[in-house]
Amino acid sequence: MSAHRRPEGARVSALVIIGIGAASGAAHLGNNFTTYLVGGLIDRFGFSPIQMGAWSMAETLAYAAAMFLVAPRAQSVSARTLGLAATLLVVAAQLGSVATGAYPLLLIGRIAAGLGFGLMNSAVNLAAGQTAHPARAISAGIAFQTVLFAAVNIGLPMLGVHYGVEGMFAGLAGLSAVLGLGTFLLPGRRSDPADSASAQTPVQALGAEGWRILAAMALFAFGSLAIWPFMERAAHGIGLSATMFGQYQSAATILSACGNMALFALAARLSRARPLALALGTCGMACALMTTVSSALAFAGALILYNVSWFITYPLLLGLAYSIEPSGRLALMTTGTWLLFQSFGSLGAGVIGQVFGGYGPVGPMGLGACLLAILTVWPVARRLDGAHGDLAAGQPVTVLH
Repeated sequence: MSAHRRPEGARVSALVIIGIGAASGAAHLGNNFTTYLVGGLIDRFGFSPIQMGAWSMAETLAYAAAMFLVAPRAQSVSARTLGLAATLLVVAAQLGSVATGAYPLLLIGRIAAGLGFGLMNSAVNLAAGQTAHPARAISAGIAFQTVLFAAVNIGLPMLGVHYGVEGMFAGLAGLSAVLGLGTFLLPGRRSDPADSASAQTPVQALGAEGWRILAAMALFAFGSLAIWPFMERAAHGIGLSATMFGQYQSAATILSACGNMALFALAARLSRARPLALALGTCGMACALMTTVSSALAFAGALILYNVSWFITYPLLLGLAYSIEPSGRLALMTTGTWLLFQSFGSLGAGVIGQVFGGYGPVGPMGLGACLLAILTVWPVARRLDGAHGDLAAGQPVTVLH
């Protein structure tokens, strides 16, 4: 199967980049700040780690389901429409969670929020897929969101101190509403006649390389994100307050923004295999350190490495997906796979936390999964490196079955 090439002259406007940045920030409010909500709900209502693992899993499963539902329609749906619908759904779900302490209702609210986050991330991927270099567009969006999240990591715990977990839910709802306005800048349905024609063609099989990319994302997400909902709890276990953890996380997200701006500038000139292997290996090592160190300084260092490497690995993996299948279908499935396997990891981490009374084994598990991800995706990245002399990330090529 041969993929269609994007026009070399395609350019993305500054307004579309702003829209992608706003939508990316809105799409990741859940998985970035669920850790504070988990800690707040445990403190406020006494929920167990397993209950909170299941609560986090419900969000990410719904998130993944939304992306898998959109994926077959990637060539015909509007990024702008998805973004606006997602905003309404997330705001309603977060505000509904303010008014209840009943676990079943909170679970329903998390599922609704997860569906909204999935629709929003679908909008991000579809909008990026209409640019000449999707990995660069996604990196720019991540850079915007990480600068924003640096402030939120300081402000959200302060809301929790003064207004409890209800204040955090309300604050996130308001932020979703503001960021949702940026989705008006996203492109609508594709107007290119070639795109319209291709939308009518039957969906083709992903091929062996597509499945390798999905498997690598599954391993990466399961291993690196298992600890995510419990990071604040892991920090608490070595004596760090939620406010101090937020300050460390804020510093980490600022440095992540720097990393993504560098990736934005260099993505079109980088090879694929070595940067991806380095990012995956670094992320796995940081996971292992985060749950095994006992000093605040060492935890802060591991947290910074984790954030920077994670937010570089993710667009690099998506860049491979767009290279194999440029319509955005594989990219949506790759992101959906991320959320699906984060869900399993979150539940597993909750079980480990309850059985072992701590999260120590979770980090080494993450290291092992990231190393397996490198082995899985390395042949694909190496072939793409050899397929183009210019090594331009995000350029579609012939798919091998």
